[in-house]
Amino acid sequence: MTSSTINTEWTHLIRFVDEVGNTHYGQPILNNGSQLTGSDITDGQLKAYLIEGDVFGTHRVTSTVVSVKKVLAPILPPFYRGIGLNYRRHAEEIKAKIPETPVVFIKPPKCTAGPLDPIVIPTICQDSQTDYEVELAVVIGKPCKDVSEEEALDYVAGYTIANDVSARKWQTQAVQWCFGKGFDSFNPIGPMIVSSKMIKDPNSLRLGTKVNGQSLQDWNTNDMIFNVASIVSFLSQGSTLMPGEVILTGTPHGVGVGRTPNVWLKDKDVCEVFIEGIGSLVNPVVHAKSSNKL
Repeated sequence: MTSSTINTEWTHLIRFVDEVGNTHYGQPILNNGSQLTGSDITDGQLKAYLIEGDVFGTHRVTSTVVSVKKVLAPILPPFYRGIGLNYRRHAEEIKAKIPETPVVFIKPPKCTAGPLDPIVIPTICQDSQTDYEVELAVVIGKPCKDVSEEEALDYVAGYTIANDVSARKWQTQAVQWCFGKGFDSFNPIGPMIVSSKMIKDPNSLRLGTKVNGQSLQDWNTNDMIFNVASIVSFLSQGSTLMPGEVILTGTPHGVGVGRTPNVWLKDKDVCEVFIEGIGSLVNPVVHAKSSNKL
């Protein structure tokens, strides 16, 4: 089908499956202001304008409207760079020292899950230890190396929501955090990427978590120890950040390990993380039925 152009560049980006099973990038037609919520995804009415071309390069938003059958993770990064202990209140709640430089960890690509995909807790994590972490996720838009803090946000394509699910037992029993944060499905992301042109100040956004409807995290990105610009600049020193790579910027206070008593994700829970100006990301929690338990 030949399409005309309605806009040169996307402002809101989803990846989705249409009614005949084809996968596309598109600009969602939003009925809820500038946000995309769990109910928008599940009501069966979501539509999107098709996008042609490279969403991080030359592309165009067309006038072709397609019905969305399933919203997928908006991006499949090769890996995640994560920043730990990056909110002051969170560091205080777990009695950790405020870091002098960003604490960096890596998550593998199989962590990725999309909206409504299950967070699958493997058997070695089913002994009351799996935690939720709402995080602002930064999506790099062009090659970025050795950039200053002042120019860093020019290299950001946009922002999305992530849930940095963490098995605290396996995170704390090792110097490196990668194993405890790296299980399959332990990084839901989505439901869409909002252009950095639409979010001028990523460090002034309300974000939070609800589990089974109960509010457990509700704070603001202005509590970050290292703001988004400084994180992007720091990670680019000597390393090239490539288009489509994702940076997780840390979580506010209210995580399960910081509560008395602790609150852990359990089989059949529903976890919802939200960020102002982006929307909400909802995922059911299920226990894996079998694996080798350590």
